[in-house]
Amino acid sequence: MTRPCQVTGRRGRSGHAISHSHRRTKRRFEPNTQSKRYWVPSLGKHVRLDLTPAGMRVIDRRGIDAVVAELAARGEVG
Repeated sequence: MTRPCQVTGRRGRSGHAISHSHRRTKRRFEPNTQSKRYWVPSLGKHVRLDLTPAGMRVIDRRGIDAVVAELAARGEVG
């Protein structure tokens, strides 16, 4: 099981793999999570986050300080 995105909360989903003959078997649709390291000026240190590309775009728009403050309020980042 992959880790969820720490910013967007996106997790894996389950569904069916459908063959050419239309037989269905269970499979997982996992998010494209990346482990990325950001420098956080307000903390004065690097923080490693597990993110999807959508989470990276959120950080680009809102800024790493705002996102890390929100994660700290939820208790996910120290």
